[in-house]
Amino acid sequence: MVGIRHELSGGGLRAVVAEAGAELVSLSGPSGTEYLWQGDPAWWARQAPILFPIVGRLEGDSLRHGGQVYQIGQHGFARDRAFSWVARARDHCTLRLSDDEESRAHYPFAFDLRVSFNLGDRGLEVIYDVANPGAEDLPFGIGAHPGIIWPLAPHLPREAHAVIFSDPEALPVRRVKGALLDPQPQPSPINGCSLALHDGLFENDAIILDPLASTSLVFTAPGGPAVEVGWEGFPHLGIWSRPGAPFLCIEPWQSYVAPAGLTGDFSDKPGLVILPPGGRRRFRHWIRIREG
Repeated sequence: MVGIRHELSGGGLRAVVAEAGAELVSLSGPSGTEYLWQGDPAWWARQAPILFPIVGRLEGDSLRHGGQVYQIGQHGFARDRAFSWVARARDHCTLRLSDDEESRAHYPFAFDLRVSFNLGDRGLEVIYDVANPGAEDLPFGIGAHPGIIWPLAPHLPREAHAVIFSDPEALPVRRVKGALLDPQPQPSPINGCSLALHDGLFENDAIILDPLASTSLVFTAPGGPAVEVGWEGFPHLGIWSRPGAPFLCIEPWQSYVAPAGLTGDFSDKPGLVILPPGGRRRFRHWIRIREG
């Protein structure tokens, strides 16, 4: 899918946003270094997709509502749709996606999703506004999925990197089993506030924090730059890569992959927001780059 791309600049940073999926496709620091994964399909073709209206996968990729069954793929359809531009300026832009005949064939709900990107002294801020213009409740999940280069600089060993959380994460984590949520929580690989990174962490897919104590984290290595990711309104977090892959995805989520065996109505899926007619909900995350 080819479409318009818009370049943002501010606070010494540069970002590029595509109308295809409202996806961030570039984020470079003051030195000009690119920190966003550039989408090599040999590893993972995407860069920072928006997950909507589901996070993860449903049992059999089937959404059940009102006695009907609809097919919807992993992470929903927003990442594969062309958004429309609402605003474009030097340091900010907003894009919009609303329900239509195509979306209702997979997800039978009215929705209005607006995604805004703001670039300034505090880094890149991304705001997700979801509104329900329909006459019935709107159940949805939403998530960010930015891939950051790993290692953060060519001279840094991969296993020198760590994720440092703002608060201790002492509870067990969740993992994926057979593309769905493993019902059994797993011992956490996080030591206090620190997650030491190595490829073995991702042999069983993502690390899922539910619940999540922190409101931000720093991805860094001694002697290198640091990337801070923070969030508001997202109660869950996924951290994902593939063994040996040159990226790390840091993913604030609302909702997560469905538990195995969940075959009831879609609105019963854990972690969803149930937005009443006329309701709105806002989610926010930001990425800050520290160099030197």
